[in-house]
Amino acid sequence: MQVGIVSIGTYIPNSFMTSMELSERSGIPKDVVENKLGIKRKPIPCEGDHTAEMGIKAARQAFKGSEVNPEDIDLVIYIGEEHKEYPLWTASIYTQEQLGCYNAWAFDVQLRCGTAIMAMKVAKDMMLADPRIKNVLLAGGYRNVDFIDYENPRTRFMYNLGAGGAAMILQRDYPENELLDSTLITDGTFSEDVVVVGGGTKQPMSNEILEKQLYQLDVLDPEGMKKRLEEKSMQNFLKVIRDAVERSGFVESDIDYVALLHMKRSAHEYVLNELGLSLDQSIYLEDYGHIGQMDQIISLELALKQGKVKEGDVVVFVSAGIGYAWGANVIRWG
Repeated sequence: MQVGIVSIGTYIPNSFMTSMELSERSGIPKDVVENKLGIKRKPIPCEGDHTAEMGIKAARQAFKGSEVNPEDIDLVIYIGEEHKEYPLWTASIYTQEQLGCYNAWAFDVQLRCGTAIMAMKVAKDMMLADPRIKNVLLAGGYRNVDFIDYENPRTRFMYNLGAGGAAMILQRDYPENELLDSTLITDGTFSEDVVVVGGGTKQPMSNEILEKQLYQLDVLDPEGMKKRLEEKSMQNFLKVIRDAVERSGFVESDIDYVALLHMKRSAHEYVLNELGLSLDQSIYLEDYGHIGQMDQIISLELALKQGKVKEGDVVVFVSAGIGYAWGANVIRWG
């Protein structure tokens, strides 16, 4: 039995923050924004670009690209962010209703920017375990750009956060675009490094939280986090890629395309170089920034349009998420 990707869809807002605007707001020179941070522009939400809603718009594109109808979906998994239309709200059930997936059941999952890769593994494993699940829709949106204070240098590595949505339809026994193996790593030594201090049970929302701007993302131990990331992050990227590729029956030289999350340009190039790949075997998302767990699906869609992914290619999705989590999965395209 195999699980294949029937179709994908994305949604990108029509409003963008340019590198010049980011430079002016942060005080970072424009050439550093573009060449080091790797941001020429990034989408930001327009009116109506709510988190789950962007995932629904992406899902409609996925349905347009397939013969699967909403009524055929057995399970809806929300892969978007927790920052969404309402707190304490199950976005997958809303997504199911809005799309007309009336024969499905639904739930939300979350692993920050590793969510899509984790959800693909979860969906495949659930199909293997339960013969009643044949068609699964993954959909969600991302707009954590709302939590960025461009005057806080501790969060500089997150200045690339943007907004958008993505979706994927998976099907059991689908003979194309086979989802193979996945590998994930989590490391709890980073679990309280990046947080929104205000608004939780430790410091409930209050006038003081708002006045002190404690409702935005912050890094509590910037020096410690930097040191630990330097020791672990790049090696964990390579570890999950190599393990997923090996478990899928391939070797590194078989990789044709890597769908990498957006990160600083030097890190992107380092990963490709260590794998013996050329820059042409990936797409650097400098016109999109980091749209969280949507990056891999966006990268694949761009690669298909640009002819970078062809029949028989080995495609690797790669992610990392604060917390900290690293993940990869392998797809045999075509």
